[in-house]
Amino acid sequence: MNRRVVITGVGAICALGHDAAAVWQGMREGRSAIAPLTGFEAEEMRVRVAAQVRGHDPARHFDPKKLVLLDRVTQFALIAAREAVAQAGLDFRAGDLGRRTACVIGTGTGGEETVDECSRRLYRDNNPRLHPLSIVRRMVNAPASQASIEFGITGPAFCVSSACATSNHAFAQALALVRAGTADVALAGGTEACLTLGVLRAWEAMRVLADDTCRPFSRQRRGLVLGEGAGILVLEEFDHARARGAEILAEFAGAGMSADAGDIVLPSAAGAAQAISAALADAGLNPEDVDYVNAHGTATAANDPTETRAIHLALGGHAKRVAVSSTKSMHGHALGAAGALEIVAALGALREGVIPPTANFLDADPECDLDYVPNAAREREVRGVLSNAFAFGGLNAVVALRRAP
Repeated sequence: MNRRVVITGVGAICALGHDAAAVWQGMREGRSAIAPLTGFEAEEMRVRVAAQVRGHDPARHFDPKKLVLLDRVTQFALIAAREAVAQAGLDFRAGDLGRRTACVIGTGTGGEETVDECSRRLYRDNNPRLHPLSIVRRMVNAPASQASIEFGITGPAFCVSSACATSNHAFAQALALVRAGTADVALAGGTEACLTLGVLRAWEAMRVLADDTCRPFSRQRRGLVLGEGAGILVLEEFDHARARGAEILAEFAGAGMSADAGDIVLPSAAGAAQAISAALADAGLNPEDVDYVNAHGTATAANDPTETRAIHLALGGHAKRVAVSSTKSMHGHALGAAGALEIVAALGALREGVIPPTANFLDADPECDLDYVPNAAREREVRGVLSNAFAFGGLNAVVALRRAP
């Protein structure tokens, strides 16, 4: 029999704020942190807006000797992880807890600031000598490895990288490790610091970025808006958490995953619905048990109607009754960290009975016919939540949470 898994800590940093409480408050308020892109004034950019983390001072968080090892993507992960671990009240160096703890932290693109720095030295400055720590800063496992080092986690520690489904895949792997008894605790989530010249140019070339703001499910939507940040959870076996008197924030009830095995970028309603249905089955939930769906909701032409159809396919007649919103309208699309930021919305909805809105909403797309909670938060009882993540490559990952037992 699978062991029950609960959440005992959460940490986050993104454009909405530098901790999970500030991020959730911004979501509750329906406040969009999308703003004109800064830091690239010397470049001719088609990208006009982004959800940037402003006011981040690495020196406030890290010793200079440590900071030289850390790309911005790892800095965000450690800041969020420290918050989550502090809330959980765990010391992984006590007894054998470190050995019984897993660390699964993903990123979609990795250390992009370091990649850009290397490229400038090589191609602009014709300097063949790169910084000797370039590899350890840019590797995609750096956030997971640095977290395991900082907290003394000696159990399974690894990275997951699956584009926009990264965080939910990381949560699913951590859930499986705790359920199976491989670990009693897991530090899990995602991080991204993708607002660099190289990444922005690549996204420009795809021509899927909005030039005004992010308007998921609206007829007037013009594309996605990039964001950055990190979100980390402490997952814990229920009896382990109860025995030490920990505050349980919610139950991590299940996860579902699928692959479209179709187009590399165009989403499939059938593939997404398969992951939603799998999450419900894994969590032991019926569609009627779900009161809120945090949608992938990228505001692209392809995603929004496809995701709407997927929700109809998976939830049947209940789809018209469930509240659906996309918080990317406020914190942007943080790629590999997207699902980790959106878990903050799922937790807030469960704990406070408040559905965060889809901000910037104008007129509904005729192909998008669900209740998208436009522009203002809504109070209602929330018993179960689904959080969707659908990635380029046809990779789908959905997680299910229910109220704390």
